Amino acid sequence: MTFGEIRRLYFIIRIFLTYGLDELIPRMRLTIPLRLWRRTVFWIPNRHKDEEIGVRLRLAMEQLGPVWIKFGQMLSTRRDLFPPIIADQLAILQDRVAPFDGVKAKAQIEKSIGGPIETWFDDFDIKPLASASIAQVHTATLKSTGKKVVIKVIRPDILPVIKADMKLIYRLARWVPRLLPDGRRLRPMEVVCDYEKNLIDELNLLREAANAIQLRRNFEDSRMLYVPEVYSDYCSETMLVMERIYGIPISDVVTLEQHGVNMKLLAERGVQIFFTQVFRDSFFHADMHPGNIFVSYDHPEDPQYIGIDCGIVGSLNKEDKRYLAENFIAFFNRDYRKVAELHVDSGWVPPDTNVEDFEFAIRTVCEPIFEKPLAEISFGHVLLNLFNTARRFNMEVQPQLVLLQKTLLYIEGIGRQLYPQLDLWKTAKPFLEEWIKDQIGLPAIWRAVKDKAPFWAEKLPELPELFYESMRYHKILQHSVDKLTSDMRAQQTRHHKAHYLFGVGATLLLSGTAMLLSRPDWDFFPAVLMAAGLVAWLIGWRKTN
Repeated sequence: MTFGEIRRLYFIIRIFLTYGLDELIPRMRLTIPLRLWRRTVFWIPNRHKDEEIGVRLRLAMEQLGPVWIKFGQMLSTRRDLFPPIIADQLAILQDRVAPFDGVKAKAQIEKSIGGPIETWFDDFDIKPLASASIAQVHTATLKSTGKKVVIKVIRPDILPVIKADMKLIYRLARWVPRLLPDGRRLRPMEVVCDYEKNLIDELNLLREAANAIQLRRNFEDSRMLYVPEVYSDYCSETMLVMERIYGIPISDVVTLEQHGVNMKLLAERGVQIFFTQVFRDSFFHADMHPGNIFVSYDHPEDPQYIGIDCGIVGSLNKEDKRYLAENFIAFFNRDYRKVAELHVDSGWVPPDTNVEDFEFAIRTVCEPIFEKPLAEISFGHVLLNLFNTARRFNMEVQPQLVLLQKTLLYIEGIGRQLYPQLDLWKTAKPFLEEWIKDQIGLPAIWRAVKDKAPFWAEKLPELPELFYESMRYHKILQHSVDKLTSDMRAQQTRHHKAHYLFGVGATLLLSGTAMLLSRPDWDFFPAVLMAAGLVAWLIGWRKTN
């Protein structure tokens, strides 16, 4: 460990102890050395005793900087791992990061575009419009068109900080299974690895630009969702330029109501947007927390969402989509046998899983959920319960499903905040049933034929030649097989003859030897028998070679 890493580790430990986070260390024999060090070497007192543990954890991550803030944001979505007192506080970390100096941001922008900012932009505001853990945005006007834009710029020198902190986080993650009784189930190394991948992806704003362009194309002319235009000519890995949007933050329910927005329709459209992205497009915005969603001021009676920050996206293949849709429908029909079989068929759990035991476990966990009215059942927690139960049966981590679960929890939370009576199942069920119906039967066959028709039309003129070549190769192959069969038969015949000659030779040798030993006087006949036996052996040996 380098001196810089040691100094950073000491700073992290000091912050954690200042906020009394050593309370999270379980009291067990294995952790006695840690608790002794806490009392002897690290004697820093807890200066925030009046705050709850969740509040202290959030404050500590805010003070540790962008990497830990982003880590806290990710952990806030894993409500299967943390109690509400912690998860609720970590969720507050969304978009509440202190900005960096606007002068540095301007210098970073000029470095990215290769010249003074005034060459391409007017009215650049040195004061950031918003700031997040990885980047912040400034407003400006495109000189060429006069359009209002926002410029997103990566925090300067953040990569070395990320790499240093990630090394420390990996070291800490390795200790979790040893310190916590349930540490292995938490899969800390996989959680950290997934976090690092998402973090590195977000550092490349060209990736975010491509995601935004794809999402905008998927919802072109849609009344449900609007994605701002990206100006690709000005984008680079550290800089993103996109259309400036004006909307009401989705979390500002008071303003939405004052503006006359149809809250019921708005909540239902949020669900429809999610399922459209997942099942129609196989491309969904996987970071739809309240800080990234706005509502257009236009047409409040026919509300339209505005989505930004497409740094993290997810996708499902055709098989995952089908299994997921059928899982939802089977669950709400209380067909737990079907749920268990789907998990096995999909490969999410091992093929040797006892389906009866798995079905019973799912029923035990999920049946109490139906004591509530459907409108009060959490769709996200249905997934949570299913996946937690499946983990007991060695379900492998499915990263695409973790992203989907996180996004669904976001959407559901927002929908219930907008319209508490939202019946998520009533909104989603027709969509899922229609999608499944569209994937099987004659419509699906006809669609597959249409999709493959251009390929078949292109290959049709080649069919006679391909048929002729296949027949020629078949004939050559048949000739080779016949020759090989003939050679094998000849070889087999030679081996049979050789074995016969070996037997005859052995018989003659033994007979001659026996006659020679039984006669005291030497006789010519035994010698002839022995010589004949030796000749038979030699002929048999030659036939085997």
